[in-house]
This record gives sequence, structure tokens and C-alpha cells, in this order.
Amino acid sequence: DQIWLGSYMSGGVGFTQYATAAYTDNILDEYTYYGMDYLKDKYGYDYTHPDPAAVIAPTQDIVNDLATEVNLNAMEQYEQYPTMMEDHFGGSQRAGVMAAACGLTCSIGTGNSNAGLNGWYLSMLMHKEGWSRLGFFGYDLQDQCGSANSLSMEPDRGLMGELRGPNYPNYAMNV
Repeated sequence: DQIWLGSYMSGGVGFTQYATAAYTDNILDEYTYYGMDYLKDKYGYDYTHPDPAAVIAPTQDIVNDLATEVNLNAMEQYEQYPTMMEDHFGGSQRAGVMAAACGLTCSIGTGNSNAGLNGWYLSMLMHKEGWSRLGFFGYDLQDQCGSANSLSMEPDRGLMGELRGPNYPNYAMNV
């Protein structure tokens, strides 16, 4: 029931959920490319020429800097173009798009999947603080509870990225 209601309240079931990725894709690309430009301008990292020697050390300060910059840019874009905000309705779609861009920027720039996870979670927390909610009712808990558990070895409490597989559990089923 929780999965159905969460899906329904965030934009419906079936085709609507499958289509979300397609119709938010260009905006996710925009936010991610903003992050890539920021990486190049501030840290000299060029994602078009990946080099293991050029990645940035995955520290909390780096994650904070990258995720904050990308997330604030995304929030400003949503506020500047209200029709885009309305199109990504319910909050959950906006939260997912912004968090994905933050996670991608952090993981690509550092070469570290855990930095990407923490960039994702920081984006969720910033979104909650900035706009008061991520989704409908209490269905945003799973998007906020991961920060403290991102190095957990238990699959129902976060699990490190390297240990996740194609059958990684759905957060809504485990929280």
C-alpha cells in the first residue's frame, strides 16, 4: 500500500512513472552539465577526459561544495521558471532531478560512489530546508534518512554503492 500511495501521490502509477525520466531528462542534463562546468572552472577536472590522477579527493568539504552549488543553481532555476516547477509536480520529481544532478557531479568529480550518495542526500536535505517538503505526506522520509547510513554494510540501512546490485531494495519497502 505504501509503495502504491507514494507512487500515486508523486505522479501516478504505470506510464506516468515510466515517463518521468523521459520528460525531466533535458532539465537533469542542464543541471548536471552545470555541475560539470563548475568542476572544470573551480577544480580543473574535465569530465570529457577522465583521468584517475585528476579526480578530486572525496572529502566532506568537496561534497558540500559541489552539491550545494549544483542544488542552489537548480532551486534558482525552478524559481525563475515557475512552469518548470509546476511541470515537475509534487516535489518528489523536483527532488529526484536535483539530487541526481548533485550525486552525479560529486561522484564524477571524485570518482567515488559514496561521495555521490552523500551529494544526493545533501541535496535532499537542502531541498527540505529550502522548500519545506520533498513530496506528499510522510513519503519523503526515505530521501532524508540515508546520510548517516551511507557507509552502512546493511542493505536496508543505506549500503555502500560498491555493494549495491540490480536487486537493491526499494527504500520505501525498508524504511
